[in-house]
Amino acid sequence: MAVVAPASGRRVGGAAYAASTMARPLTLLLVRHGQSEWNALGLMQGQAADIPLTDLGHAQAAAGAAELAALGPGALISSDLLRARQTAEHCARATGLPVTVTAALREQGYGVLEGRPSRELWDVVDWTDPHWAAEGGESLARLHGRVAAFLERLRAEPAADVVALVTHGDTIRAVQAVAAGLGPSELPVVTPPNGSVTRVELAP
Repeated sequence: MAVVAPASGRRVGGAAYAASTMARPLTLLLVRHGQSEWNALGLMQGQAADIPLTDLGHAQAAAGAAELAALGPGALISSDLLRARQTAEHCARATGLPVTVTAALREQGYGVLEGRPSRELWDVVDWTDPHWAAEGGESLARLHGRVAAFLERLRAEPAADVVALVTHGDTIRAVQAVAAGLGPSELPVVTPPNGSVTRVELAP
């Protein structure tokens, strides 16, 4: 069963628990969703809400979930977009954890470009400018700020010492940048593959 949370991503966690853990690093296990139908078609997804996983995507999600379970997370938080929620369902079965769903972990929004072939966008998107955004979309700077705010709340009131976040490629890169103290123009170049698990330590 999924527990719907506000954009803060909070589910449970009292002040006493937060106070006892805030001096320790918080381990984040970043799970990228499995292949979606739009991944397979080469379409720009962004925050399109209802794109399901393919059969391969479900297999990737199940494999990632097994890897995740072996790492022992104590809490499971997912983006509210369908492809992430379906991946989180695999993670929930593998770990026995309930899923908290939050909009704070959504992919970068691409506005009017969502649904267009990714290969056609190289002459449209300014990948070098962190403040550029498509009409109705979200810049890398805004994505970075959204992720930073979510992580600050999570750090202040951690749900567990080890938290799994089921999310998206650009969002994972933003988490990595924030955790490393890097700005929106310094996101890692490499996007983790579908179904992968990436470990990040978030300093207190």
